[in-house]
Amino acid sequence: MIGLIQRVTSASVSVEGELCGRIDRGLLVLLGVARGDTTIQADRLLDRILNYRVFADDADRMNHSVKDISGGLLVVSQFTLVAETSKGTRPGFSKGATPADGERLYDYFVERARPQVSSFGTGRFGADMQVSLTNDGPVTFWLEVPPGV
Repeated sequence: MIGLIQRVTSASVSVEGELCGRIDRGLLVLLGVARGDTTIQADRLLDRILNYRVFADDADRMNHSVKDISGGLLVVSQFTLVAETSKGTRPGFSKGATPADGERLYDYFVERARPQVSSFGTGRFGADMQVSLTNDGPVTFWLEVPPGV
């Protein structure tokens, strides 16, 4: 399971012009579910994301997590994160979870994350979404919990 996290001052996601989710200061999480991922990977990734220290302290060092700053979390499914890109000029998606497994684990991740932050939003699984953000820094990290871990 992959979480591409971006520290943001604001972020939102819309589907067909309808606002689905919005946060102010916090983390935008683009979530990719790989074939073989389980709730174990989802729990471990969520724990890492919630405790990952990417917000500045008084000395301007990244020492605070999204929980420490009472920040928001916007979770958007993005199956392209698990694409095979090492060969050719077209991505392959054989490493991705089936749509049913992907949605099940995305929903699980969302339900586990929602009560742990002060502000929360999501996209819509499988939809064509428009994501807007103001990346703060910019600060972006790729967090991965491989299947079987």
